[in-house]
Amino acid sequence: MKSNHPKKRRKERARGPKSPRPDGPVFAAIDLGTNNCRLLIARPASGGGFRVIDSFSRIVRLGEGLAETGRLGPAGIERTVAALAICAGRLAANRVTHLRAIATEACRRAANAGELVARVRAETGLALDIVTSEEEARLAALGCEPLIGRRYEGALVFDIGGGSTELIWMRKGAGRAQSPPSVSLDAGVVTLAETLGADRPLEDYLEAIAPMFSGAKKRLETAAQIDVGAVHLLGTSGTVTTLAGIALGLPHYIRARVDGSWHECADILAIVARLFAMDREARAGLACVGAERADLVLPGCAIFAAIHAQWPCAELRVADRGLRDGMLREQMAEAGI
Repeated sequence: MKSNHPKKRRKERARGPKSPRPDGPVFAAIDLGTNNCRLLIARPASGGGFRVIDSFSRIVRLGEGLAETGRLGPAGIERTVAALAICAGRLAANRVTHLRAIATEACRRAANAGELVARVRAETGLALDIVTSEEEARLAALGCEPLIGRRYEGALVFDIGGGSTELIWMRKGAGRAQSPPSVSLDAGVVTLAETLGADRPLEDYLEAIAPMFSGAKKRLETAAQIDVGAVHLLGTSGTVTTLAGIALGLPHYIRARVDGSWHECADILAIVARLFAMDREARAGLACVGAERADLVLPGCAIFAAIHAQWPCAELRVADRGLRDGMLREQMAEAGI
């Protein structure tokens, strides 16, 4: 709802997308997941990397009901098309020259994913590419690679999504030339919430998912030996950034403080225990959780605990980056930048 207050109207206008200079390429990446729709628009930076000029994120809950029906529901499709229409407007406003738009687990699993892809193309002009779990893992690792700690051989990268969790063994300096060993598990915050409930004890979640993560460890370490003492955990997604925001004591979420931050895993596990001891209202009252994440933060915390149980690294680095950053880096490399 729009405010009638003149000062608030001015503030809202100030947050809108800004049209960049027409010269030079502008790159964009759209990541449509089970729970969120995210957009990142950037220009190449003079010193390497890129400079973000616009971004957008909205919880669309595309995968709502998918575990039960095997199909994307009408409400989730409506929310998603509306969010992607906003993305299309921002792409036009920023004069984007290079774009990649991907859809992940919900669309991989849904019998009617083609219906969504066709409707998005017809109503927004965007062409969604439904990527494999291997491609999703590769892009997430590419986006997170710059955050591998100097003291370490590599990192176990994990991306806790709405419909799945990707585990990637990323060796330092591997770059985009290789597809790192990875495992995709059908355990995400939405799928756990729908199959087990969104407010269960930690032990209930772990009992259900521990065998899955134990099997993932065997598969991943068959492909690449991982010395826990030589690696750290490197996490991306809403769950781990939320945990980092709480650990940092932020009065509200601040990306610049969270992205790249280091944490003792023992401290993060203590926060996990604290969240499980709270009721929903108390969780929603935490600045970095809020009402939108209060229902899904516990399944996400359980997934983190399951990961750490298999790979008990001492340190965690948190990335407020991942798929979109990987897509941007790859597009710029392909453009010779």
